[in-house]
Amino acid sequence: MKTGFEKLSETIVHYSLDVKPNDKVLITCTSECKPLVLKLIDAITAAGAVPIVKLGDDEIDAYSLQHTSDERIRLLADMAEFDVDHFDCFIHIRYTKNEYETKNVPAEVRRKLGEAKEHADDIRINERRWTLLNYPSVVDAYKAGMPTEEFFQYAVDVMNVDYKRMYDAILPLKELMEKTDQVRIVGPNTDISFSIKGIPAIPCCGKANIPDGEIYTAPVKESVNGTITYNTPCPYQGNIYTNVSLTFENGKIIKATCDQDNDKLNEIFDTDEGSRYVGEFSFGVNPKILDPMGDILYDEKILGSIHFTPGRAYKDAFNGNLSSVHWDMVLVQRPEYGGGEIYFDGKLIRKDGKFVLPELEALNGLQK
Repeated sequence: MKTGFEKLSETIVHYSLDVKPNDKVLITCTSECKPLVLKLIDAITAAGAVPIVKLGDDEIDAYSLQHTSDERIRLLADMAEFDVDHFDCFIHIRYTKNEYETKNVPAEVRRKLGEAKEHADDIRINERRWTLLNYPSVVDAYKAGMPTEEFFQYAVDVMNVDYKRMYDAILPLKELMEKTDQVRIVGPNTDISFSIKGIPAIPCCGKANIPDGEIYTAPVKESVNGTITYNTPCPYQGNIYTNVSLTFENGKIIKATCDQDNDKLNEIFDTDEGSRYVGEFSFGVNPKILDPMGDILYDEKILGSIHFTPGRAYKDAFNGNLSSVHWDMVLVQRPEYGGGEIYFDGKLIRKDGKFVLPELEALNGLQK
């Protein structure tokens, strides 16, 4: 019987990335991820492709960014350009030792680096094959409120769900979203409306992110009006914001509050012209992810959730919004999180986190 990492490696190589002979595959990770990386090297090599591993260290990276220069930022951007010019596939494995490691990196440095790497990031995200995943850590187990060994097994199980079954179940929702004009989301301290007319809906079932389980589109840029209040932690660049509430007028965030530092929150939304507009609207459908843990790679897939994302839109669901920011923020609508409804063109399609239309009930059945 294959181990969890063997199965996951084959899923990444053959399903997620569809690695072909002679592909160049860049794996970026930390040394803690070695057990999975070794299996990935085996699977990539067996596919006739070329694996290259680039090791990093969050503490060193954060320290160097606190003592950086414009020349160093330019060189980092050049290195990112080299990578997208020379590699066909990218696997980025994150390992969390301290989620606050980058907290003291100056906002201006983050902004400059984001702008400098924007072109390379755009190519990697939209023109290359890539997969992002988290290697389970003690910190992740703590955030999830689980013993380390139990969380490790949970994380492997979550990453190894049946993505083909998920994809088949999500296709009717894709069809419905692409026929819809007006969306309304209602819940505690939330009543927001916008249009998704003419913008594609993109299923995410084990290709770009692992764990996966969402379908995204984008609102028409200037159509968003109302208020949304997120009931999960919203981590961003080493800080965590809770009870984030955003009020929109004609697509733009005109008010942003949270339980922490409102000035710092608004500083993020003032990053550039596009950071006060929304670039993504998505449903979470992973049957094994039920509760937030402050890690967006898991939280944005929570069953019965949506995320509504200020910042950059993806090219395959493009609404015209460009930004160096892309901040996924999650609202869970299952009853234990306060419930809520979603309407498409005035018709109820999901209540308290469950789809109510017969053609969408298979998505609810994924949890069985």
